Amino acid sequence: MINTMADFNSLTDEELVEYVRSKDQEVYTELVKRYEARLLRYAHSFVHDDHAAQDVVQNAFIKAFINLKGFNTKKKFSSWIYRIVHNESLNELKKNKKEFSLDNMHESSLPINEESLEDDFDFQLSHEKITSCIDKLPIAYRSPIILHFIEDRSYEEISDILRMPIGTVGTRINRGKRLLYQLCNGK
Repeated sequence: MINTMADFNSLTDEELVEYVRSKDQEVYTELVKRYEARLLRYAHSFVHDDHAAQDVVQNAFIKAFINLKGFNTKKKFSSWIYRIVHNESLNELKKNKKEFSLDNMHESSLPINEESLEDDFDFQLSHEKITSCIDKLPIAYRSPIILHFIEDRSYEEISDILRMPIGTVGTRINRGKRLLYQLCNGK
């Protein structure tokens, strides 16, 4: 019988979903803890607003909880929840009918190391430039680029999240990289 936090840590996401569905719905908070920070970062990469990103992730967790019985535990929970956050992020953008700009980003999200301020300044410039360039990518390329390079998702997971063939994922990542290079180098 599972009755400690350590026991929950030993369960896979899919086993945890089964436990939530069959035994204790309150354990869903463990899934929230596992994914909240990553999903906030992912949502923020679209909406560029802390409050909007929190709303997106909260709505995604609510939708996931409501639809948990329909989740296929033979698939990856992470891909499923990322897909929900992806859709909620796009809905948020459509609702506001605007693309959020880099001006909405908070500088506090960038690391600052007092010992090597010059390196940090270079990092900030690079980070801001890359973020700005990513923001200029069409959504079709931005999503796979963010999922692969920032969220460290495999092509298979991106295929599940974006519901497109793996070959299309690879093509969009390659084209996105070329576009990103052009945008960042002014070509």
